Order: sequence, then C-alpha cells, then structure tokens
Amino acid sequence: MTSLRNIPCVLIVRDGWGQSPHREADATNAILRAATPVDARLARQFPRTLIRTSGEDVGLPVGPDGPVMGNSEVGHQNIGAGRIVDQELMRITNAIRAGALATHPVLLGAVAHVRRSGGDLHYLGLVSDGQVHSDLAHLLALVDFAKNEQIGGRNGANALYIHAITDGRDTTPTSAPGYLNTLEAHLAKAGVGSIATVVGRFYAMDRDHRWERVAAAYDCLTNPGGRCASTAIAAVEQYYAQPSDRVSRGGDEFVLATQVGGDAEAIARSRIKAGDAVVFFNFRGDRPRELTKAFVLDDDAWNAVEKGGFDRGARIGDLAFVTLAEFETGLPVEVVFKRPAKMTNILGGWLAANGVRQFRCAETEKFPHVTFFFNDYREAPFDGETRAIVPSPQDVATYDLKPEMSAASVRDAVLGRLAAADCEPVIIVNLANGDMVGHTGNLAATTKAIEVVDACVGAIVDAALARGGSAIVTADHGNAEEMWNARANCPHTAHTNYPVPCSVVGAAFRGRKLRDDGRLADLAPTLLEMIGLSQPAEMTGKSLIA
Repeated sequence: MTSLRNIPCVLIVRDGWGQSPHREADATNAILRAATPVDARLARQFPRTLIRTSGEDVGLPVGPDGPVMGNSEVGHQNIGAGRIVDQELMRITNAIRAGALATHPVLLGAVAHVRRSGGDLHYLGLVSDGQVHSDLAHLLALVDFAKNEQIGGRNGANALYIHAITDGRDTTPTSAPGYLNTLEAHLAKAGVGSIATVVGRFYAMDRDHRWERVAAAYDCLTNPGGRCASTAIAAVEQYYAQPSDRVSRGGDEFVLATQVGGDAEAIARSRIKAGDAVVFFNFRGDRPRELTKAFVLDDDAWNAVEKGGFDRGARIGDLAFVTLAEFETGLPVEVVFKRPAKMTNILGGWLAANGVRQFRCAETEKFPHVTFFFNDYREAPFDGETRAIVPSPQDVATYDLKPEMSAASVRDAVLGRLAAADCEPVIIVNLANGDMVGHTGNLAATTKAIEVVDACVGAIVDAALARGGSAIVTADHGNAEEMWNARANCPHTAHTNYPVPCSVVGAAFRGRKLRDDGRLADLAPTLLEMIGLSQPAEMTGKSLIA
C-alpha cells in the first residue's frame, strides 16, 4: 500500500447545507439564523471555497429558471465518481426525444400483455416537474405512447389509468393542482386515459421501512373502497381543506390515498389487478423500491422483507410490472432504460485497489447515498469497505418534530472508529438533518437541525485532527439556506441550485488556497491529494487545492 499522509481523512457531507446569494432573505435562511460556531471556526482557520452542485456541473440540464437543482443521489454519485456523471434524467429525456418509446420492446411487451389478458395499463409515479424523482414530460410521452398503441381510448378494450403521486417536496407545497390540470389537459387532447388515484409521496414513496405508509398506498391502488373523490383535483382540494389528523399539514406530500371515479364500478375497474400491466415512471430508485416490492415479490420474499412489510395478501398474479429506470438490482421487473455499464476507478474502487480501507456511515434516510449511490449503484461494498447504518427516528411522522434526528448516534459511530487502533484511513459520513428537516419547510426546526449538525461536525473534526488526520467539510446540495419561497409566498421545501461551502481541514492545509471554480466531481481528487494517493485517469475532476 502507498504510504499515506493526513489520515484518517474524513469526508463530511452536511446534507442540504448551501449558501444563498440572496441577503434580503437572511431572515428565512436557517443556516444564517443558526448558531454555528464550528463552521465559523473552520472558515477562520482553514481554506474554504464554494463548489457547484447543480445543472451541467453534475450531469443535469439547465432549465428556463437556471441549472436544475441537484439532489442527494446525484450529489453522492458525482462525489464518489470524481467526474461529472450524466444522470438518468438526461439519458431518459434524450432517449424519449429520439423516439425510443415507440419501438421499445419492454413497453410493447406490456401492451401485448394486456391485449392478451384483456387487462388494463396503469401508469404509476410522481406527477411533478421537480426532476428529482420524475419528470412530468416523461409521463406525457408515455400517454402519447399509449395513444399510438390504441390503449385507453373511449371504445377500447384496454383502459389506461394514471395513479398520481403528489409531490410538494421538490416543488412548492401546494402545486399539485397545476400538474394535475396539465395532465388532465394532455389526456383530453390525446383522447386516452384517466386519473384513477391520488396519493402523497409521504405514503407511496417511503424509503425508511415505514410499511404502514406504503400499506395505505398499496391498499388504495389495489382494493376498491375507502376515501374517494369525483376528480383528481377534488381529491387534493379535499385534503387541503381537511388534512389528516396524523400529519397535520395541508401540503401535497401528505395527500391521503384517494380513489378517483364517478361510481363504485368505475373505481373497482381502475384498481391494479390480475392481468394488468403497470409502468412505474419514476427514474430515481430509492423511493419507489418499497411500493414496487409490494407488487412484485413472491410470497416468500415478501415475508422476508426488512422490518416485516405489511399484510398485502397473496401477490397479484399475471401482473406485468415495468419500471422506467432500474430501482434495485435483482427486482423481478422489466426495466425500460437500464443503467449504463458501471464506472471504473471511482473513489471507493480506487481506494480498494490500493489497499486503503474505508468506513461509510449515515442514518437510514441517507445510508444508500453514502453506499449504493456513492459506489455508482453497487449494492456490495468494495474490499476493505465497512459500513454502519444508524436507524432514523421512527417515533415521529416528520423530522421537524425531532430535528436532531439520529445525528448524535452517527457522530458516535464515527468517533468510535476515530478512536480505534485500527481506524480506517478514509471515512465518509453523511449528516442528514439540514436536508431532511429542511424539506418540512419549518424554519425553527431547520435552524435547530443546523445547530445539531454543526456540533457533530466539530466533534468529528476535532477527533480526526487529534490523530493527525484531516477532513473535507462540504455538502451535496443546498436546502436549509432558503426556507421561504418569496415568489410563491409559501414555505420553500425543495432543494436549491446554490453552491455549497467546502472546507479543507488539517494542519497541512492552513494558509493554503482553494480553487473557486470547483464542483462536486472535484472532491474525490481533493481527498486523494490530501492523503497522498495518485488520481486515476478515469477521474476527470481536479483537486480543489491550488
């Protein structure tokens, strides 16, 4: 193994900690409102710069309002790759524009399935232009595909049903009616399809094994009865007027699972059932996994899911299930746009190839990001890579009710490794609070979350320095620095496209300068320079150290 220096080196991702240029909005900037003595100390004592986390700098497009905001999946993949990574959003959008849907064998197979069985075609996914988990344009293109295949017409044998998951997290909190109106207008113009279900992403896109949430969505999608409304817009407005008792909010994220239709017979037919085909049109994999598993796992596999699942009954038979992108390796589904070949010599793999051990740690909400996404969608760890997952709190419905989340336990897990005689030379840790609490739109709670993160960073950095080590303190994207949407006059619950601070910490770096044109892809090369390990040719990022 190469002789290393400045180790252990800890890469600390303060999730959702960005820097807003809008000083007129300081009053609603949770980071500026928070007491952050550690951050101030790092800024005084060590070099700092801003790095870009959105748009073309991370493989995302530039939209009419500027660079498309980054997110945790995109951010961690770019960090781990050490190069700009073209994202699923761009690959799928470009393929659709090139006409790939019309002749795609997986989609044509779903159509053939319902024609053979006499069943119906269902499109399930997040109806939003947030472009973090889905893109409304992809759904509209799928509607056009169904029209061209003569599925879902007024007199057709096979209906087309849309099961709309509402956003309010990567979009403004009450923007669902606008998206649903756009979808309704497109359906009317195409002359095919109808919206059959409306449900908030809080239920349909859980990723923390809160199976009671997934059960509510699954039951609504498969069993007639329960909450209903005459139209999709009515379903949302009904929720706005009377939010649930359990989650006392009126935002789109929490819309209760609602069946849409004029009568009981129509609602019954529009449920997902044997002989049907489903296309789940989200492109990001972490949040659709649980609901997908409820549909596709056989009974033995379903009974063995983590934390017990829920009583779904027997698996729906003769159901063709398609996902727009690959949600998880090994899921028994057909995938429209499979991932490209794995990248070589990403950070985790390069460390392993050089015999450098590494430790990854996060709480449940962000654990896939420091492992699966960081490793370019690899489930298995690299040689010499150990991991610790800390359970996220499950005693609250939303994290503004517990802004500290499980940060202290994440901190302690990292401190345990830093105190160990066999401490890994490289540690990668995510502190989730700024992002997860920021998504609630609660300014006071997010301010508290930032203070918790700041204190945890201080403890980790001090322990690393005490061993003669070093640290990179940065973020994957912004969020907490903008808690109010002045244009929409409502809480801001989405990410931002602002840059994020990056500090290079260590005795060897006092007085050094950092480049001011950096991006997330430059972090891995920076870490490699810090520890004295060469940079592989495949990494096109450049060290931030001037």
